[in-house]
Amino acid sequence: MVKMVVLLVRKESLDYDAFREYWENEHVPLVEELPGVERYVTSHPTDPEKSAYDGVAEVYFEDMETLSAAFDSEAGQALQADAAEFSDQEAGETLFMEETEQFVA
Repeated sequence: MVKMVVLLVRKESLDYDAFREYWENEHVPLVEELPGVERYVTSHPTDPEKSAYDGVAEVYFEDMETLSAAFDSEAGQALQADAAEFSDQEAGETLFMEETEQFVA
């Protein structure tokens, strides 16, 4: 299992509430259309005004080949174009990770 972790920074033209509303209501449905996506998790700062990032998105796939194919697809291209509508693509970061669960309480 691999995941793409995206550290999001909102566009300057949006306040935090507008950013979050767009992300949840417009962008999340596009993530669901990605071929091969297995899980999508969003995290939001408890104090947005003091956070370096406005949110974190985690997108899970079986392997890097599936992830690459998803973002090369028409749905993936649409998703990437939409991300630019509400987030500053230059200010955020993207990480590709292998997750190892150590324990669950």
